[in-house]
Amino acid sequence: MKDFLSIKEFSELSGIEPTTLRYWDDIGLFSPEKRDPDNGYRYYSPLQIIAVNFVTVLRNLGISLKAISQIEGTREPDTVMNLVEQQEFLLDKEIRKLQEAHSVIHTRRALIQAGQRADVSQISVDNLPERMLILGPPNEEFQEAGDFFPPFIDFCNHADTLRINLNYPIGGYYTGLETFCAAPAEPQRFFSWDPNGNTARKAGEYMVAYSYGHYGDFDDAPQRMSAYAQKHNLTCKGPVYCIYLFDEVSTKDPSRYLSQISVEVSRKKKH
Repeated sequence: MKDFLSIKEFSELSGIEPTTLRYWDDIGLFSPEKRDPDNGYRYYSPLQIIAVNFVTVLRNLGISLKAISQIEGTREPDTVMNLVEQQEFLLDKEIRKLQEAHSVIHTRRALIQAGQRADVSQISVDNLPERMLILGPPNEEFQEAGDFFPPFIDFCNHADTLRINLNYPIGGYYTGLETFCAAPAEPQRFFSWDPNGNTARKAGEYMVAYSYGHYGDFDDAPQRMSAYAQKHNLTCKGPVYCIYLFDEVSTKDPSRYLSQISVEVSRKKKH
C-alpha cells in the first residue's frame, strides 16, 4: 500500500468528494497527513480512512459539522455520548412530527376520496367503523342565531390547551338529530377528526347524508334526514357528527365544501 494518497485517491477510497475533503480541511475538522509545501497538494495516509469515520458516522446521523468540530479535538466516550443523546432527542421529535404529518395526510386523503365517491342527492344507512376524535368543550351560547364562526374561532384559539392539531379536519357535534335540525349552524361542540383522539364515534349503523356549502350551511339536509328517518321507520340515537370531506384545504370555493352528516340509527319494530 502506498504511504500517501492524493486527494483524488483518498476520495475514491473513502467515498467522500474532494470538494468536501477540502472544506473539512479548511475548517480544521479533518486535515490531510501532509501538504506539499511547493504546490499545496494534499496527501492523506491510508490509515486516515479510519480517522475520517468519526466525521462520516456522525454526519450520517444528522449531527452538524459545527457540533462535530466542537468535540473533534477532545472526543472521548462521554463527550460523544452527550452528542448522540442530544441528536437522539432531536430525531425522536422529528419522527413524532413525521408520524403526525403522515397521519394527517392519511386522514385527509381518506376524506377526499370519500367525498369523490359521495352521492350528494342520496341519503343512506351505512355501517360505519369506530372512529376516534378529540371532542372539544361545550360551546358558549351563540350570541346570534346561526352565527357559526365565533365559537369556531374560540375553539381554534384554544387548540393548544386542548392538545388539538388543527391540521386535522374540524367537525361539528350535535347532541341529537332534533338539535341538529333545530339549529344546524349551532353545534354544541366542535371536534378534531384525529385518529389518536380520546373519544370514539362508536361503530354502528348510521344514517348518512351529504351537503354542499360553507361551514354551518347544510341547505335542506336536516329536513331531508328527518323525513328519511320517518319514512324508513328509523330511530335516531345519539349524537350527530358533521365532518367536512372537502374544506378550504381541498377546494377554493366555499360553496363546494362538502359535509358528511351521520347519526346512529336503529329500525323501529313493526307491531
